[in-house]
Amino acid sequence: MSATTATKPLIQGPGLKAPGIVVMQFFFIALFTLIELVFRSGVGIVTGIAICAALYGGLRFGRPGTTYVSVVTPPIAFAVSLFALTLIFDGFKPSRVGIDVIAGLASEAPFLIISALYGWFIYFNEKAKTRPSRKKSA
Repeated sequence: MSATTATKPLIQGPGLKAPGIVVMQFFFIALFTLIELVFRSGVGIVTGIAICAALYGGLRFGRPGTTYVSVVTPPIAFAVSLFALTLIFDGFKPSRVGIDVIAGLASEAPFLIISALYGWFIYFNEKAKTRPSRKKSA
């Protein structure tokens, strides 16, 4: 009997391009925002975890050089999907939509901040690694 070992699934090809990362993150975040708005009538921890997972997925499955797009997209995708879904559920009532969007952004602020800090750390760390060294040779 042969022993099988668990291996990481290999990604075929070089990974997602920038537009693919944007689409993947937007639909992933919008799906969980929709689910939470339908069942809870507000966003919360599930959407927050989806935002963090979308950032990680963009960093993990993106091609080299797409880190910036992976970091910038999740907050924008969340804001756009929240605004669109709030318009769908509340109708065009500017005061109600404004309050719901601000409340949704405020409830997701910790997750947005944590994912932004992690993403920008990865971006600047990657950028620093590609810069030439300043050491003078003696």
